[in-house]
Amino acid sequence: MGSLFGALASTAESMRALERSVNVVQNNVANASTPGYAKQTQVLSANRFNPSAGLPGGVSAGVTLSSRNQFAETSVRARQSALGSSSQKVSDLSQVQQIFTVADGAGINGALGELFKSFSQLTVSPNDSSSRQVVLDRAQALAASINSASASLATSATTLNTQTNSTLDHVNKLVEQIAGLNKALRDDINSSGDAGLDAQMNSGLEQLSTLVNYTAIHQPDGTVSVFFGGQTPLVLGTHQFPVSAGFLNGGIQINNADGLDVTNQLTGGQLSALVTEKNTVYPSYAADLNTLATSIADRVNGILQGGVDQNGATPSTALFIYNAALGAAATLTTNALTPDQFAAALPNAPGGNGNALNLSALSASKEINGYSFTEFYGNLASKVGRDLSTAKDDTTSNQQLLNQAAAIREQVSGVNLDEEAARLVQLQRGYQASSKMLTVLNEMTTTIIELIR
Repeated sequence: MGSLFGALASTAESMRALERSVNVVQNNVANASTPGYAKQTQVLSANRFNPSAGLPGGVSAGVTLSSRNQFAETSVRARQSALGSSSQKVSDLSQVQQIFTVADGAGINGALGELFKSFSQLTVSPNDSSSRQVVLDRAQALAASINSASASLATSATTLNTQTNSTLDHVNKLVEQIAGLNKALRDDINSSGDAGLDAQMNSGLEQLSTLVNYTAIHQPDGTVSVFFGGQTPLVLGTHQFPVSAGFLNGGIQINNADGLDVTNQLTGGQLSALVTEKNTVYPSYAADLNTLATSIADRVNGILQGGVDQNGATPSTALFIYNAALGAAATLTTNALTPDQFAAALPNAPGGNGNALNLSALSASKEINGYSFTEFYGNLASKVGRDLSTAKDDTTSNQQLLNQAAAIREQVSGVNLDEEAARLVQLQRGYQASSKMLTVLNEMTTTIIELIR
């Protein structure tokens, strides 16, 4: 009779174990597309079976194992970080490229062409007032075009500040979320096997990797410590350490929770791209634009100073003016000269076109580092184009590498619905068999009890 009751208890326990296994399969299927979820496996352990010693055997449910592989997770996050950086660059530089257009007749390139054309036309009729006025108008148009490019670049640079603050807000919210999940993991002694908490944690870590580069270290108590750049704490247990931005001397500085500069720890993520653009890339574009504005203004002014106006006098007022301290490109403009004040002739040939010829020759003259003005501007536009092209190529490459890393992770820890379906059928048959066994044992127990009565 004791063995019969033992068999009943063993069968009931087996059914409970199978029920837990079915629950795990059900949870896997339900979360097959949930971000951060890793396939869970219910371990079944065979109980000792020795009838003569009163051990009825059967099966019991052991621990629930997660298939998560930290190496695969780290690989995906690294690729996410690289993709976040290159994608941010593509977005930002696509806007900048529109500022430095090289299309015929458009932007600075078009304004330069029109100015040189007006110089050439002036050589034909140097004393014609309308030709002189056209030169003055074209000079002002060039200044306005350079001003516009400078202002647009400055606006784009200011936008980087806003984007940086927004990105840091997102980073700090994720840091807060991870610290909260750490608390749940630490407070609940059973949460180490909680697939839901595990999925939320890894989803948060993956989102964070798109924004910044970091190192995540799993602690014995189940919590995750996160270090910005692998050095600066962002999360330690339930404590969070927010990062912030400082905008100094036109650049961006990333500060840790104590206000110390940790900018040099940035190597990936959207934040890295934003800081690099604001501190290095955009200033290089602005410097080249200032060089172009300064060189054009100084060279044209110098040539005009060597000539004489329609009245045979040396010019007393420069054509171009700018404020170097505030930026030549931003402040370049022209003085309000009258046509007769324009020095189209040389002192030894008043009324001639000698100085107009000198101005016309500027179109092909190598004036800046061995390049003409037009070539130098073309190089600037090409630099922007190359930077954008490199960012696009990097984005394509990083996306492919991310897809590969994600595919490997999916093979290791992803939910395979076909496998789960097969497992479910297997468990169903086991449950049905145990149920049948329980019915038979119950009938036998009832019979024996009736016989005893």
